[in-house]
Amino acid sequence: MGDIIQNTNLRVGTCIDVDGNLYIVTAFQPSKFGKWSWVTKTKLRDINTGLIVEKVFKPGDKITRAILEGKKVQFMYKDDSGYHFLDLESYEEIILSVDLVGDAKNYLVENHEVEILVYGERYVSVTLPSYVELKVIEAPPGVKGDTASGGSKLATLETGIVVQVPLFVNPGELLRIDTRTGDYLERA
Repeated sequence: MGDIIQNTNLRVGTCIDVDGNLYIVTAFQPSKFGKWSWVTKTKLRDINTGLIVEKVFKPGDKITRAILEGKKVQFMYKDDSGYHFLDLESYEEIILSVDLVGDAKNYLVENHEVEILVYGERYVSVTLPSYVELKVIEAPPGVKGDTASGGSKLATLETGIVVQVPLFVNPGELLRIDTRTGDYLERA
């Protein structure tokens, strides 16, 4: 599950388990407390809700570093019960709720491989590749001569997400989209 660390070992990006909730350290500041010890003021982002909380850890506090394991899966489909994935090692079906999938839903296409982070027996989140290729479903036509100005227009992609694209993009084209920002990268 995880190992116990000292408050002075907390760093940005460390995943910790606090009272059964998983948090990512987004900021920390060690401060001297007494003659020989240090307290660590932290800002923690709740993995499930995304909320930021502030917490002070004192010497002797039991802090569990959460060791997250990645599981390769293939997205199959979505229905009323949630998002269905196929574990590529055991070939078992994994169903995740809409809340757990979060914004990753905007980039999931049938048969795409992604990674699910697991803590113990609990599914934590869906990790996407840095970009995905999605087909343009709807885009208004570009007007001749507008391309010189470097303008853009809105296009609807196969997952339903709407992104800004250059004027030359047409329906049916395959685009690379950055999953971290949601921005258009290039035509595939």
